[in-house]
Amino acid sequence: MNNFDPTKQFRCPIIRGKAKSDLDNLLPKYAKIIQEICPCPLEDFKILFNKKLEEIIGGEEKTLNNHRTEIAGKLFGMYFFGQNGIVYLSERTLKFLENEDQPEFFKDICQKFQFPNGMNKVDKIQTEIASNISIRQFSFILEVLKIANLEKESIGKNEIAYFVLNSLEVLQKKTSPKKVYEKMIEYRKRKISVKVQTKGKASSYSMQHINEQISLLELANLIRVFKNIIFLNPNEAESINYISSFWDEPPAFNILNYSLDTIDDRKKMFFDWQIYFSQIDKGGVDIFSTSIEAIQFNIEKEREAPKSRTRIDKMKLGDDGEAFVFNYEKERVAKYDRRLTNKVHLLGKTKGLGYDIQSIFADNSEKSEFVQYIEVKSTKRVTEPNETGDGWIDAVTLTRNEWIAAEQHNHSFSIYRVYFTPNKIIVYVIKDPFEKNINGSVKCTPINYRFDFSNKAIDLTFTKI
Repeated sequence: MNNFDPTKQFRCPIIRGKAKSDLDNLLPKYAKIIQEICPCPLEDFKILFNKKLEEIIGGEEKTLNNHRTEIAGKLFGMYFFGQNGIVYLSERTLKFLENEDQPEFFKDICQKFQFPNGMNKVDKIQTEIASNISIRQFSFILEVLKIANLEKESIGKNEIAYFVLNSLEVLQKKTSPKKVYEKMIEYRKRKISVKVQTKGKASSYSMQHINEQISLLELANLIRVFKNIIFLNPNEAESINYISSFWDEPPAFNILNYSLDTIDDRKKMFFDWQIYFSQIDKGGVDIFSTSIEAIQFNIEKEREAPKSRTRIDKMKLGDDGEAFVFNYEKERVAKYDRRLTNKVHLLGKTKGLGYDIQSIFADNSEKSEFVQYIEVKSTKRVTEPNETGDGWIDAVTLTRNEWIAAEQHNHSFSIYRVYFTPNKIIVYVIKDPFEKNINGSVKCTPINYRFDFSNKAIDLTFTKI
């Protein structure tokens, strides 16, 4: 007999973030700022982070503080405080700066998330402890979805909200994913509809913590939500299986080891938590990398024509972004003059050049057969960038050799910024970045070299669906 009682509801809040696209947009901004200013003393960090973020997105001090402490700090775990009062880049941030794999960043967050956690205020943590809350909720959700997948059943967002994320017995881990799934099906057969609703509160309040947790799973590229139905991304099976395997494990960070009745112990708990949460999950290091096949999974297209998807084989040519631009350049030059396609060369594996692809202009001008040099900077993200938005800005990290090449080849040098998203591949072309840095339309900061560009600097945009 399934004695799981989903009517016992309990709300576990999380740090209030932003919409999915905003979180995807904010991540690289935060990372570049933290890279530029850390390590530094805490007081300097507060001032410098706010100042640099204000230059990008504007906002009042309260809003900037929220970005720094709540989202970049607590929700994303992008930095941590040492015992010496110095602020350092977290392992998660360092990994992201290395590979610009945004879904990988969010997968790591999903793996380390738990209730109770050290993100919330003491009174909320104490309430969860008193209610015996103890769960790795993302692992539990993925296991429920895996069971439903095997049974060829679809699970709705409202069902995950009511039967998992707002269910007291689930949050107490008094039941199993199998029993939760069975109860969902039982309710369907009895035609009982469910919805999370907090008495005396608007529906937006009731679902805020649910929507934000589901958004994290979406940003991690583990699920797709289509018409309020949640689908697992089959191309992320390894990551899904790894994270879901922990559904029956206790939370990795044991808050019960701390007595929250004393100020010193509270400080120790919060300090230890931010150290724990800023570190990457060691088991996921070789699992969480996001393939192009995985990011291109689109549930709408899959449902319409599951066998018609075209994918980039990134393994044949090496780096995914370089492979895409190389093929694009070959096609572009072939349209101009097929005999000149042998002038397009993929050189990304050749050290010290400062560029990835050597091509030609092929533009019907006097310099059509002149050489042009292309540096490719690619990233993967679930949402699409929107350069027309207010205050939009992006940044890439250039090596010293790349910036020297930009100076040496000036008008013959371009940066191709490639975004791999589920629906399309978007490329922004920035020509002659060295000259643009001189005239102020881009800003290049020697970190290595951080290259900030706005929509005013983009010379060409093309997409591939």
